[in-house]
Amino acid sequence: MALSTRELLARLLKCEAGGEGENGMRAVASVIVNRTRVPNGEFARISKGGDFRAIMEQPNQFTCLKTTVGGQYNPQNVYNIHPDEIHYNIADWALAGNTDSSVGNSIFYFNPFSDTCPTFFPSNNGVIYNRVGDHCFYSPTEAYSKT
Repeated sequence: MALSTRELLARLLKCEAGGEGENGMRAVASVIVNRTRVPNGEFARISKGGDFRAIMEQPNQFTCLKTTVGGQYNPQNVYNIHPDEIHYNIADWALAGNTDSSVGNSIFYFNPFSDTCPTFFPSNNGVIYNRVGDHCFYSPTEAYSKT
C-alpha cells in the first residue's frame, strides 16, 4: 500500500503513541523532526538533510512499521491503523518543522514499562532528557555522533 508521507506519519503517530494523548503524540513527532535535523551520526546520514520518510522507514526503528515481530504477525502496524483528525493535525504540525520543547533535541524514545527511565538508551547513545506519559525521551550523547 503506497502511503503519502503525511498519511504514514499520521498512522505512525496513532500506532506508536495514540494512547499517550496529544502531548505524547507531539513528543514522538518531535523525535522524528529532530532526527531529520541532527547534524551528525546515523540519522543525519539516513535523512540526507531532512527526509521525513527516510527517517520513518529506516529499518528496525519503529515496531509499527513491521508486519512481523519475532517471526509472528504484528497486527498493530501502520497498514492496519486508521488515523483520526488529531493524528493528521499533529502530522501536519511536525511536517511544518515544529517540535515540542518538552523533549528538547531528543532523538530516541521508548516505553520502559516501568516507573523509572534508564539513564542511557540505547546503550550510551542517548541520555535521559524527560519523560512524557509512558515514554522516556533521550538526547544524543557524544557517542551517538560516532554512529
